[in-house]
Amino acid sequence: MAIVAAFAVPHPPLIIPAVGQGREHGIQPTIDAYTEVGRRICELDPDTVVISSPHSIMYRDYLHISPGPGARGSFMQFRAPQAAYECTYDQQFVAALEAACLAEQLPAGTRGERNPALDHGTMIPLHFMQLAYDAAEKPMPRIVRMGLSGLSPAQHYQMGMLVQRVANVMNRRVVFVASGDLSHKLLDEGPYGFAPEGPQFDERVCQDFADGNLLDLLCMDHGFAERAAECGLRSFQIMAGALDRTALSCELLSHEGPFGVGYGIAAFTPVGDEGTCEDRALLEAYEQWHADDLARRRAAEDELVSLARLALETYVLSGGIPVRVDDLPDGRNLSPELTDRRAGCFVSLKKDGELRGCIGTIAPTRASLAEEICANAVSAGRRDHRFQPVEADELNELVYDVDVLSEPEAVESEADLDPRVYGVIVSTADGRRGLLLPDLDGVDTVQEQVRIAAQKGGIDLFGDDYRLERFVVERHL
Repeated sequence: MAIVAAFAVPHPPLIIPAVGQGREHGIQPTIDAYTEVGRRICELDPDTVVISSPHSIMYRDYLHISPGPGARGSFMQFRAPQAAYECTYDQQFVAALEAACLAEQLPAGTRGERNPALDHGTMIPLHFMQLAYDAAEKPMPRIVRMGLSGLSPAQHYQMGMLVQRVANVMNRRVVFVASGDLSHKLLDEGPYGFAPEGPQFDERVCQDFADGNLLDLLCMDHGFAERAAECGLRSFQIMAGALDRTALSCELLSHEGPFGVGYGIAAFTPVGDEGTCEDRALLEAYEQWHADDLARRRAAEDELVSLARLALETYVLSGGIPVRVDDLPDGRNLSPELTDRRAGCFVSLKKDGELRGCIGTIAPTRASLAEEICANAVSAGRRDHRFQPVEADELNELVYDVDVLSEPEAVESEADLDPRVYGVIVSTADGRRGLLLPDLDGVDTVQEQVRIAAQKGGIDLFGDDYRLERFVVERHL
């Protein structure tokens, strides 16, 4: 058995006594459960502990594995530089894992390390491990540290599968530690406020932990998770991959959120031969669910969304021939809403829940809404400078939104805005302008909405004279 155990753990800095200075006793059940995790890891005597952390190096399209012989870090950013930790990396394991990622064409490895210092998402598990190992008078095991990414749930799961494979090939006893908090929006008085999805997310994930329903961690709606403001889901997805095809004993050791952030601790212990439990072949199950979900979404698309999809697919598959509405299949049979109406619109593309492109027009620039949608769909897929152009092999993975904008109206102040109801335009007399659509996942306050819109327009809210406008949208999914 290569993966001898896995643990899902949180990383509240105040759990470190030098940081908490007594406040840590407000999460005593979490401390007790974490202490038990440290004891179990020590008792299992692994050769290597793999830790995935949301606060390690993170890229949109690359899973980073920390290189080098080791690293150290401290809680200086939390005003406790005396709380310092270090670890020795398992360089052989890292090299083998990077080679496996390359062989499987998984975009992951040791390139691009911006800051080698240990992050708090790694140091907090190390803290509790160190306590247990010191008490047992044993040397700490070697560590493999990895970050998360904007890649798909399947690719995070595949990373875990490769951890399992390398552990088997190298005959290493490995413990996987998935560092990640649950929702950050459990209480109005918490640091991030409240969202109804917060407690819903915590309840769902904790039930998944208790039941061992790790497939649900892959299938969870990205928007729901983002509205809950979680940070651990992708870490848990890698952990699930490390337990691929393995029968498990699952325990929810603790869960609480007295400060508005959810802290959950769970333990997963293999109880059978690794790789033999077909009920836990979760990658195949997820891929089937994902295909069914995309088919369901596509079948439910309305006329506007279908037109956006058709325009981008036609452009990409034709090799870049400009799209004319009349030349599209059924282009002459569109409803008057599309052919007789003029309006600004935005077309947004998502892939695996992550934004893949978004381009729009505030006011109409074309002869009809149909032409506006077609032009903006092509631009969203091919001309959004934040992303590489959409390629043909991605087309079936894309989910489209079309937002049709009302006429903007001037407002006196932020008091006239509501990020769930109105989009906002921030503009200056010299022509700089930034726009943000309404009801976006992760944008919960007027101040945040205005800040992001101003940033997009290169506008300094403290130094520039600016004006605000609001608008509503017809959202077509």
